Amino acid sequence: MKICIVSDSHDRAPMLAAAVAAAKAEGAKAVIHCGDIIAAVTLRPLLDIGLPVHIVHGNNLGDAVAMWKMCASSDGVLTYHGQDADLVLDGRRIFATHYPHYARGLACTGDYDVVCYGHLHEAGAVHQPNIKGTRTWLVNPGTVGGLGAPATWMLAELSQFEFDIRALQA
Repeated sequence: MKICIVSDSHDRAPMLAAAVAAAKAEGAKAVIHCGDIIAAVTLRPLLDIGLPVHIVHGNNLGDAVAMWKMCASSDGVLTYHGQDADLVLDGRRIFATHYPHYARGLACTGDYDVVCYGHLHEAGAVHQPNIKGTRTWLVNPGTVGGLGAPATWMLAELSQFEFDIRALQA
């Protein structure tokens, strides 16, 4: 299963929508947004794209009530998880948060196959050793909003644990 992982859109709705539309065109079946959306209206274009979107907030939260209301009225397209999300997609345990220190700690537990985070605006994927003697993928898609770094997003193939960082094509 392919999924789109994004973070740090910071009110840049057209850039977020472009990344999600590109991911859908490449076969993505779901989206994880690792926070810093700010205004709920940033999510509105995603309703027309139609992929299920799992959302956590970040340190630039904006109006959490408006976010919750938009998600609640989205007919299941948008799911607002709050601080973090504990998901199972394609049989893979996935944890999503905004904060890198929290993500590293959860990756080290070995309870998840993939831990997604944002905040740093630096895209990357690390196969992190964990306390169970295995490894957990720790991934950051960078900033889809292009703040202080190139605009990036990630296309992940969960069956093979492939994480491809994509530059956003304007």
